[in-house]
Amino acid sequence: MSLRSHPAARLVILAAAVLLLNACAAPPKWRIFGPGPDRTEARIEPHVFAPSKGEHLIGRLAVVRTREGDTLPDIARHFGLGHDAVKAANPDVDVWLPKADSRVVLPLLFILPDAPRQGIVVNLAAMRLFYHGGKKREIVTYPVGIGDEGRSTPLGEMVIERKAIRPTWYVPASIRKDHAKRGDPLPAEVPPGPDNPLGEFALYLSRSGYVIHGTNKPYSIGLRATNGCLRLYPEHVEKLYKAVPVRTPVHIVNQPYLIGRSGGMLYLQAYDPHEELDAADVKKKLYARLKDMEKKEKLRLDWKRVEETVTQARGIPVPILEGAGGLEGMLASAAEVQRPAQLTGQPRIPAFKAGAWYVRADETIGEDNAKRMAAVLNHQGPQIPALVVRKGNRYQVLAGPFSSKKAAEEAARRIKIDLEYDGVLVGPAQSRELAQKETGNR
Repeated sequence: MSLRSHPAARLVILAAAVLLLNACAAPPKWRIFGPGPDRTEARIEPHVFAPSKGEHLIGRLAVVRTREGDTLPDIARHFGLGHDAVKAANPDVDVWLPKADSRVVLPLLFILPDAPRQGIVVNLAAMRLFYHGGKKREIVTYPVGIGDEGRSTPLGEMVIERKAIRPTWYVPASIRKDHAKRGDPLPAEVPPGPDNPLGEFALYLSRSGYVIHGTNKPYSIGLRATNGCLRLYPEHVEKLYKAVPVRTPVHIVNQPYLIGRSGGMLYLQAYDPHEELDAADVKKKLYARLKDMEKKEKLRLDWKRVEETVTQARGIPVPILEGAGGLEGMLASAAEVQRPAQLTGQPRIPAFKAGAWYVRADETIGEDNAKRMAAVLNHQGPQIPALVVRKGNRYQVLAGPFSSKKAAEEAARRIKIDLEYDGVLVGPAQSRELAQKETGNR
């Protein structure tokens, strides 16, 4: 049976593939209680933290309620999180179609990586960048997209060698070859503009061929989505570009299990180990380290909680001493933040326009599956506008509206190359006919 006969399976593959590919208005301030589990009242800004001396944790867990039409990637971007981080922290929430008023955990509490606290530190396991360059020991932290399996972001020490605004992308031969195989030939150079995957700002590393840069695919942040470079949300890379001088050191590590102290408590933060790591060996080393700490410091660890934290890999620091509150206690103490009127970068869903050109990406009897697919298309980079139209007892996912057949054909080409879906052109006469039937934007 073909894949197209399994809508649920297709959507899983679609959601995984949609944000990968290609090269390598700022969120408002809010008041929460932090900076950490000690619940001391403080005012902090998203992404900027000043830990106390000797503390390993920065930030604070928070929660927000969704509205109709939100997706987890929308919530993630606005609050400075990556795709996988918000997904892992909310395993019971539908990524592309959360119910209105869903309680979404914002995992904004981080254990600092075991690395020098200077310059830029990137933990690939957390897909998170930490910049130790601010005043008064301030740390600025942003989510990043990292190298896909087989094209991993390199580990080690580097420096920022040079910087560029509106960079030109000189396409490596290997990437041109891969795109040519998919029927998507690339030029040797891609100038600045909406089709440039480097975005508007680039910080070139001393390791040749690797760059910290923006992106024209913002919803790929927090995924293994690049050819080895590190990409940031457009609003974040601009701030980083302005703050970081040339010759700043860069330390890239891959630490899926982080141990940290705060307020006299010991915490463990776990992420799923990437394929490049020997998961069993990494876990063995974690347990050996914890047992050594338990013996030398005369601690009493809750080993059941340690195992649960490692297995669940929620990316949330959990207290692991006996008698501590555990994950449930952490989630219960999360600060409630108000969802703003507009989420940063949230795609706008187009209204149906009779007489315009469209591309029918799919047709299904399941309205929810149609909504998920439309959401995925709307989060393409650049966006492929899409909506759901009812036709009898079925639901069509229409990409558009487009002003010309040529524009619709280009959208169909992108859908085919990026998502491996065969779109069907819907001309002006057909869209007028749809308008006369029972329709509804979803």
